[in-house]
Order: sequence, then structure tokens, then C-alpha cells
Amino acid sequence: MFNLSKAMSVNTDPKKIEELLTRGVSEVINRDNLEKKLKGGKVLRVKFGIDPTSPNIHIGRSVPLLKLRDFQNLGHKIIFIIGDFTGVIGDTSDKDSERPMLDEETITKNLRDYIEQAEKIIDTKKCEIYHNSKWLSKLDYHEIGKQANSFSLNEFISRENIKKRLDIGKRVSLRELLYPMMQGYDSVAVKADVELGGTDQKFNLLAGRELQRLYGQEPQDIITGPLVEGLDGRKMSSSWGNTINLIDTANDMFGKVMSLKDEFIIKYFTLVTRVEISIIDKFNKDLSSGVNPKDIKIKLAHELVRFYHGEDEAQKAEAYFISTFSKKEVPTDIPKFKPEKYDIVSVLVDSKLIPSKSEARRAIDQGGVRVDNIVVKDAKHTISVGSILQKGKIHFLEIL
Repeated sequence: MFNLSKAMSVNTDPKKIEELLTRGVSEVINRDNLEKKLKGGKVLRVKFGIDPTSPNIHIGRSVPLLKLRDFQNLGHKIIFIIGDFTGVIGDTSDKDSERPMLDEETITKNLRDYIEQAEKIIDTKKCEIYHNSKWLSKLDYHEIGKQANSFSLNEFISRENIKKRLDIGKRVSLRELLYPMMQGYDSVAVKADVELGGTDQKFNLLAGRELQRLYGQEPQDIITGPLVEGLDGRKMSSSWGNTINLIDTANDMFGKVMSLKDEFIIKYFTLVTRVEISIIDKFNKDLSSGVNPKDIKIKLAHELVRFYHGEDEAQKAEAYFISTFSKKEVPTDIPKFKPEKYDIVSVLVDSKLIPSKSEARRAIDQGGVRVDNIVVKDAKHTISVGSILQKGKIHFLEIL
């Protein structure tokens, strides 16, 4: 369907290849074959897809995106797929209940800035970028039936999360059976040599190998990476609101990282940064010897903000955090906001300090919201003009 990459200069440094195949990697399927190709200098077509089920890419997604960057730095061709078709259908690989279908309008709105966000990590000008509706929307029942014949129902329902749902009587729709085939056919369409994904995607990734065999292609090799915990300790997920987003402001990103549980500091350094492993090992030893985790976490927050916003913004965000959290000072440059409604829940949501009314009420119940330095526990509280609204320890608004 697409022209294969023309000859390019490929880096075959064994040390670089070893780090590529080990850092932030849970499993390499067909490693010997992949390593042979990498050392042989073949330009590989490395595929990764994201479904735009929310408007923001979070740093949990940066694990495969950084791995794409590693491949790109070695001279390989990156295939970045935006799942505008698969996003409508919905993948339940990591869900404990059926994911609802999304309408095309929502998907279109969500994907609007995806390429711009991905550019923070990979060089999109050197990528092949596709929307998978380009080929999936053209498949007919005959073709889908041929693909479906490659899989058994037992293979699908034996997956851990699907089996768990069936065992407790939860609904599993026939639509959910289609998703692995669609993701697998993406690999056929772009002639992928390698596909990246999280450990929860293994079944879908293997489906790509099966369908490539069906269509006479060499099966892709697979690299899976571990999942990243969010700010509440659960898997990072936009639906749970526990994310650090690539487009978060410098101050928000710094503050979110500082709220991370101490046990995830080294994991974050390893998976979502490219700080040298030797330096990360030193941080790990420092933590084991009793260094205050906050000191190492500040280095992590600084590095992430530096990567996405630049060194100047990282320094400013660190200074802002220290003054507002450590020294408990009120910043001098507080953002101003003029709400349409002055009840505290509406102000929190409309100002985007908190994404939903339910989360705003929960933050209020937990004592995480202050007005003029007084904790507000009443969700019906009305904020006066000129008041200073504070959410958490570092977010302030002056109400106009």
C-alpha cells in the first residue's frame, strides 16, 4: 500500500541497540530476529498508534513515544498512526468494563492537536503519519470475515480482563472482538517491521503478526513497555484524571510531578526521561542511603519541565514551587479569572483548575480548596470578587 523506506544511514552501535531493547522494555517478541536486523543496518518501519479518546497525550504515552525517538535517532522510519477509526470503536484492553463508542465529532475534536503534541518528543517531519480510517473504513464484510478466521473466540475471552468481566457477569460486546483485528490490520496497511505498545496491548500486537502472515507479509517484531502509574497510584488514564499531560503548563507539570508517590521516582526517571542510566542508578543509591525523596523528585520535575518547556521555564517552575510550597508564600503574579458563575464548584471547573464538577466536590470534601487562605468545605460556597482561590498547594487564582 505504501512505498518502503529508501536507503538511510542507520546507527548499528551495539551499546545503543542494547539500550533500545532494554530501557523501558517489558518484553521483546522475536528479539533475536529484531536484534539481527538492527545490527545488520536495515531501515525498519516502526509503528505506534494512539486512539484520540481524549484531547491530551499524557506522559504514560511518552514511554512508546520516547522509544520511537530512540529508533528515529538510530535512523529508522517511524510510522505514527492516529486511530480516528479505532478510536470510535474503542479498545478495552486496559478496562474492567465495556468502553462506550465515541462519536466521530468527538474523535475529530480530540485529535486536532495530536501531531503538535507528538512533536514534543518525535520529529514528525521525518515520520509517516496516517489516520487509520484511510484503510479501515474501506473494508467490507468479506474482508473482515477472512481476517476473523485467523482468530478463535477462546483466544479473545481468555484474556485476563475479558475473562474477569465474563466471570462476574459483565457484558462483553461483539464490537470489542473487532478491535484487535483493526489494530492488527494497521500493521498490514503500513507494512510494519516493528510495533510498540504497552503490556496491556500484547494481544492486539500479536494480532498484527497473524494478519501479516495472512496477507503474505513477514510478521512484525514487538516491543512492549510497562505501564506508568498516575498521580493516584493507579495506571495513568485520562478517564481517571490522574495524568501529567504533555501540554500542561510548566508550573502545573512541576507541581504534579512533586505530588507523585515517592516509590515511583526511579521508575519515572527510567521510563519517561532520557537521563543517563548511570545517573539514575546514583539517584537510586541516594534514596536507599536516606536522601530526602523530595530532593530527587525536584530533579525529576525539573528534567520533565526542561524537556517539554525548556530550561528557563524549568528554573522558573522550580522557583515557583519552592516559594509556594516550601516557603508557603502566595505568588506575586497570580493569574486572574473572571467567572460567569461565582459558586466555588463552577469557578474551579470553568477556570480549568479541576476538570469536572464531581472532582471539584471531591477536592472540597477533602480540604484541598482554600479561599483567602481558609479551607472551604461547602460545595455551595460563593466566592467574592477580589478573593484568592487556592487549589492544592501551588495553584492560585485572583477572582475578578
